[in-house]
Amino acid sequence: MRILLLGSGGREHALAWKLNQSVWTNPLYIAPGNPGTALCGKNVPLDIKDFEAIGKFCYLESIDMIVVGPEEPLANGLYDYFKADKELQKIYFVGPSGKGAQLEASKSFAKAFMQRHKIPTAAYKEFIIEEYEKGVEYLQQHTLPIVIKADGLAAGKGVAICQNHVEAIAEFELMLYHNKFGEASKKVVVEEYLDGIEFSIFVLTDGENYVILPEAKDYKRVGVGDKGMNTGGMGAVSPLPFITPGLMYKVEERIIKPTINGLRKEKIDYTGFIYFGLINVKGEPYVIEYNCRLGDPEAQVVLPRLENDIVGLFIAATQKELDKVKIRIDPRAAATVVAVSRGYPTGYQTGYEITGLNEKYGKQTLIFHAGTREEEGKILTNGGRVLCVTSYGENLKEAVLSSLEVLEYINYEGIYYRDDIGYEFI
Repeated sequence: MRILLLGSGGREHALAWKLNQSVWTNPLYIAPGNPGTALCGKNVPLDIKDFEAIGKFCYLESIDMIVVGPEEPLANGLYDYFKADKELQKIYFVGPSGKGAQLEASKSFAKAFMQRHKIPTAAYKEFIIEEYEKGVEYLQQHTLPIVIKADGLAAGKGVAICQNHVEAIAEFELMLYHNKFGEASKKVVVEEYLDGIEFSIFVLTDGENYVILPEAKDYKRVGVGDKGMNTGGMGAVSPLPFITPGLMYKVEERIIKPTINGLRKEKIDYTGFIYFGLINVKGEPYVIEYNCRLGDPEAQVVLPRLENDIVGLFIAATQKELDKVKIRIDPRAAATVVAVSRGYPTGYQTGYEITGLNEKYGKQTLIFHAGTREEEGKILTNGGRVLCVTSYGENLKEAVLSSLEVLEYINYEGIYYRDDIGYEFI
């Protein structure tokens, strides 16, 4: 099966690694990819925003399946573009329609969807710039802390948890009045703060049926002890000791099933991943957010623990046969630690040579490239999040320590990573 994977980050390297293991895959193309994905298939220089070029490539290369890694092409309607073309509509497409991707692309759409289908989530109000004064008045009376979110896509950074009213009003003004996140903050959602432990549940759905993948928890704050600014993710672990059968029953009955049923009732085409960003509040699960794709860096622990042939799962999803599938999960723990550029997430320099990538670290460790490029045979830094080191272990402590041990041998100018990933469970 000729497969095209779109994307260039750590999530896409993990997907490429998993796709390359499949008995179905021959060949695998990644667009645009990175030096890590080049080890799993052939990188092709396509712009993931250029739907016409992607379609033409699929036609010329007789692509059988397209897998979309990041959210932006999905939110912009790549699925709909393919389904509107007589030739392209024959390709197995793994990713939701533009309407389905609004679960991630618009916080207000997602909150209204949850309200319609009685899915537990924090109370909220939304504001546009014409309602600025009303919003400030609302914030002044709001209980603390206050959660403020940019409505649109902001690369995982459009959320602020404010501890006082002055801070909340300042953040509200930055987002709404000064376009802190551009188009993404033309509408702002103000939410009730929920106090608990966050975790992520992933499903693959065909729009009617679903399978649940391994759970994970990521670490968004840049500093040790969950201090500092929000990032795209500094690491992740799986499984989670506090996920009991009772909690998972509540998640499935109150959140997963109503979500899938809601998509079906509203006739929203959805074949692909749903990421449920959840919070456990004294044993009760609530939805913080949806994503319309795998998380990053959660994918780097979820996919290594998934034992099924992923292309087989994708075929079942496109044929609406996921009800016939049984998920197999590696019982070992997995932990990924993300190495970033100095100054991330606010400002950083790139172009530094990375050493230590070619050492033999054993089968228990995987290195996924996130922000790298190759130049004259050297691997250089090319982003804020540079690479992810994922290790297996008999428990989380062993997995985390293995990843940290490998990172001692990897180096580049300004390398930084958190050494406390999974700290609550170790």
